[in-house]
Amino acid sequence: MSDDTTISLADAVDQTRTGDLWLFRGRSVADRAIRMLSNAPVNHVGMAVVLDDLPPLMWHAELGKGLLDLYTGTHHRGVQLHDLRAAVEQWAGRYEQQVWLRQLTADIDRPREDALLRTIARLDGTPFPSTAALAGRWARGRVRSKAGLEQVFCAEVVAATYQEMGLLDDERPTNYYDPGRFWSGDHLTLQDGAVLGSEVRVVG
Repeated sequence: MSDDTTISLADAVDQTRTGDLWLFRGRSVADRAIRMLSNAPVNHVGMAVVLDDLPPLMWHAELGKGLLDLYTGTHHRGVQLHDLRAAVEQWAGRYEQQVWLRQLTADIDRPREDALLRTIARLDGTPFPSTAALAGRWARGRVRSKAGLEQVFCAEVVAATYQEMGLLDDERPTNYYDPGRFWSGDHLTLQDGAVLGSEVRVVG
């Protein structure tokens, strides 16, 4: 994992666009358990949502409920839509995570934005699974066995959203994906000419 290329949080927030990935690596027991389970270099992934005159937002799933979900206007655990800067500051500060931005090159047209909004409406508020349930979902996904969406892990949120937007095929169920699948070393294949760039470390 190279930190040779870095960017400030202010510049990263200013440059992020819909579909960009924000990746996180922490040191807690839970963080290490997720990485050990999936053999991944990172333990959390979220997706940027930047629409019209709204501030940049973070679409992801987590156990915490400290930040306001801007879709429902409430505080809750599970799948949430947060102010992006506030979310990154919480993960980098309170959760003591390293942060990377991975930018997407793709045509995010109105149909894709509409698909994104439908996915947010469908998944927002879905509970985050327990560690045991998370392990079971991921294990089923590895043998291409689809799990229901009554609970959703962070990587599943990104995968489901990419699939709905036509950026990722649906040959694999969403529970196949873990955060490491969205790290460049995994060579994720996107559709319609979409490309994810290399990770850039976000600092400050």
